[in-house]
Amino acid sequence: MTTDTEEPTLTVDELAARAGLTVRTVRFYSSKGLLPPPVIGPRRVGHYSQEHLARLALIEELQRQGMTLAAIERHLQQLPADLSAQDLALHRAVVASWAPDAAEDVTREELERRAGRRLGAEDLERLVAMNIIERAEGTPDSLDGSDSPASLASLASPDSLASPDSFRVDPALLALGVQLLDVPLAHESILAARGVLLEHSRAAARELSALLREAVGEHESVAAVKSLSAHMQPLVVQALLTTFQRSLKAELREWLKES
Repeated sequence: MTTDTEEPTLTVDELAARAGLTVRTVRFYSSKGLLPPPVIGPRRVGHYSQEHLARLALIEELQRQGMTLAAIERHLQQLPADLSAQDLALHRAVVASWAPDAAEDVTREELERRAGRRLGAEDLERLVAMNIIERAEGTPDSLDGSDSPASLASLASPDSLASPDSFRVDPALLALGVQLLDVPLAHESILAARGVLLEHSRAAARELSALLREAVGEHESVAAVKSLSAHMQPLVVQALLTTFQRSLKAELREWLKES
């Protein structure tokens, strides 16, 4: 497993915190062979890399999909050994795309545990704006930007971490949203990018659905349509993902040439 340009720098406690897990869970996964061993540094302290973190996120996603640990182990064994953190994150994104639309109501404390980090008022604002979370009924309206700075400061204070604030969260999107918090782009740019992706993905879905309806014909049974859709959906997603990834790389290469 490669580490790209980053050296392993996370201790097991830091790795667990970043992954939103307990140290015991991380060590359990390691004992099952789901995580590669850490790099042993001075004083026999193990250090973990971003690849370990990305692999933990993938393991958790596979568990959310209902896979057993034995099945997850077989799945991971089939992956190339030299996948980078970015490759693993991409693989996890594909897996997460099959998660059913399901939102959960969680407390502020549970939200931060799943995020693997403390979330300040600005972080919560951004997650709400990206539709990753929304305030559950009864939660104070101190995230809508209309309250005073004192209220926002109160929301971000350590004492508020155990408050009864409640949020509705999409588990399949939370990890993505948390990663976007650290992207060095203006929030407006991230929202604009989200708008572009939604617009073009919906347009592609409409056109592909029209092609599917035309191919099936009006006399086919509902069962036949569902069967064909189930067969085609993973192929279409893989094709879209591969095409988009290659197109984006080509655009970036052109941009770098011009700059």
